[in-house]
Amino acid sequence: MLRKRVEIGPVESELWDAVESHGAAHLTLVDPASQEPERAAQMARSAADAGTTAVMVGGSVGATGSTLDMTVRAIKESVELPVILFPSSAAGLCDSADAVFFMSLLNSRSTGYLIENQALGAPVVSRYRLEAIPMGYIVVEPGGTVGWVGDAKLVPRRKPEIAAAYALAGRYLGMRLIYLEAGSGAESPVPAGMVSAVRDAIGDTLLVVGGGIRDAETARKLVAAGADLIVTGTGIEQSGDVFGFVRNIVTAIHV
Repeated sequence: MLRKRVEIGPVESELWDAVESHGAAHLTLVDPASQEPERAAQMARSAADAGTTAVMVGGSVGATGSTLDMTVRAIKESVELPVILFPSSAAGLCDSADAVFFMSLLNSRSTGYLIENQALGAPVVSRYRLEAIPMGYIVVEPGGTVGWVGDAKLVPRRKPEIAAAYALAGRYLGMRLIYLEAGSGAESPVPAGMVSAVRDAIGDTLLVVGGGIRDAETARKLVAAGADLIVTGTGIEQSGDVFGFVRNIVTAIHV
């Protein structure tokens, strides 16, 4: 008997549609531990008005439990965009979101971040009826908090071929998105040359880049190098003008 092929869900389809329509898209990252839910909702509303495609909710420390759930619910009441969980562990799940980036930290030394949290979280994702979007997560120097928490063997900035090898492995394992992460608040983003090397390796797999992106020109260069989705979180928090910050980036990366 023939079995149905896996079909991507509506949130993943929306990401693809945004990239195909504009050449690239922007995702807003909200850390529930960084502000009250009401402020998170205001940030999401401003980002939505400025043209962001979806709101990611998660963080390396403290983004769990009622704090997470209240933040997601506040954002959902404020915007009509997809809300995607960005969990650091199985504890970073809630039933109020639309989807979850179901990630494996490919260059972690810990099996907890490679597969154990995923095994613990998978039944919860199923029970909550979250759309699971398979993602290979790769942490690049300096790595920040996520590199430390995730016990990552950081990819050296001058070794793009290592990032490309991890990314290709993720593609071969069936991951439909690859995320290059320099770490929240990193002084510098992932090098454009590394983005290009990964782009060449993974073909048409969606490529996400985040960490250290503080201005529109940096975002534009990363998209020119091959990024499909640009993620900003700390930059938004520190901007003082969420709408203006996001609008500048969206304008820079859209074709």
